[in-house]
Amino acid sequence: MPLIKSTDAPTFTGPGMTAVGLAAPSRGSTENSVWRFTLAAGNPGHEHSVSREEIFIALAGRAEITLDGETRELNAGDALIIPAHTNFRLAVPGAEPFEAVAILPVGAYAQAPGGDRVAPPWAQ
Repeated sequence: MPLIKSTDAPTFTGPGMTAVGLAAPSRGSTENSVWRFTLAAGNPGHEHSVSREEIFIALAGRAEITLDGETRELNAGDALIIPAHTNFRLAVPGAEPFEAVAILPVGAYAQAPGGDRVAPPWAQ
C-alpha cells in the first residue's frame, strides 16, 4: 500500500506558490495526481488550461476563479471543477494566502494561451 507521509512528500516552489506533491506516478499512483498547494496573498494568477478535468478543494483562505469570462469567489470548503481545455485564472486578491488540494489525471498537462505544454512537476 503506497503511503505518502506529508513529511516525505516533495515540495515545489514557483512565483507566488508552493505545491506539495502527494499522489503521483513517482509516488505509486497510476490514475490520478494529487497535490496540496498554497497561493500567496496578492497572487494575480495566470491564465491557462489543462488537458483533463481538474478538481480543486479549497482548504483555507479565499481566491477568485475566472472561467469563461465570469469571476466567482472560491472559499474554504468549496469544490471547483475545471473542464478540460477551458482557460481559467485562479487569483488571490486578499491579504491572506489561499490553500487547496488539486486532483488531476496522470498524464495531463497545462498550457497558457499560445504557450508550450507543461507537465506540472508535482504531478509526475
